[in-house]
Amino acid sequence: MENRLEVENLSHAYPERRALDDVSFSVPCGEIFGLLGPNGSGKTTLFKILSTLMPITSGTARILGYNLATEVRIIRDFLGVVFQHPGLDGKLTIVENLRHHGHLYGLSGKILHNRISELLECFGVSDRAKERVEILSGGLQRRVEIAKALLHSPRVLLLDEPTSGLDITARQQLNDYLGMLAQMENILVLMTTHLLEDAETCDQVGILDAGRLVALGEPDELKAEVGGDVILIESTDSDTLGAAITEQFGVSTVLTDNGLRLECERGHEFVRDVVAAFPDEIQSVRFGKPTLADVFIKLTGNPLV
Repeated sequence: MENRLEVENLSHAYPERRALDDVSFSVPCGEIFGLLGPNGSGKTTLFKILSTLMPITSGTARILGYNLATEVRIIRDFLGVVFQHPGLDGKLTIVENLRHHGHLYGLSGKILHNRISELLECFGVSDRAKERVEILSGGLQRRVEIAKALLHSPRVLLLDEPTSGLDITARQQLNDYLGMLAQMENILVLMTTHLLEDAETCDQVGILDAGRLVALGEPDELKAEVGGDVILIESTDSDTLGAAITEQFGVSTVLTDNGLRLECERGHEFVRDVVAAFPDEIQSVRFGKPTLADVFIKLTGNPLV
């Protein structure tokens, strides 16, 4: 059995648009892979294909060595899936939700009881086990969702926007849990997200735009490709100011919804010089190290929204 997920030249078209365009990547077990992209980038379509909800129409995908086009029944036994919208019964307790889910996978008796106890302890919800799901916070419900997906000990965990709607603390806790699971259980974790905070915690990130995989690699490696500091300038006339900055400093600028964006080395010195040169035209200036959003802008020319 191969300990990885492999996608090769995967494409998918709807009547009105091409959702995936020749996408290829590979993820080994024990790693977290993040698919980062804005709405409409193809994340949902790819997630549906990998979770066996949609058939492959072009290209190939293998999960643990099994062909997703011809061996779906086998692959489903190895998958744990957490969808963006809750799949728990709010009127049932945590234990009842997990027990009924376990029955669907043929688990029962002491084996099921021990597995439920193990997961509730792992996710820190043992003391809430007999409470109805509907009274839990969003963060706790997400933990229970993932515990349910792990109940049958899958080798691959697929999560669609797992931290959507959670506050910063809950997002961080959930990402910490996922990192622990990937390393300790040697589980392959693949998540879709549009949040930079989620993508930063992944071992590898694939950035999707209009169905194309425009970047693939470790977060720090991708950010290093931007180079230098990223500077954002707000002005009442960004077009005119951008042309003036390019002429005087030889630096290319990009017009965004928030003003001008540019990249340069030693950003703190450039900020000093550009403010001195255009004190009346500049309303505010911010600079910092590149983020994955900057990688997206550099590669596509569009903001990650």
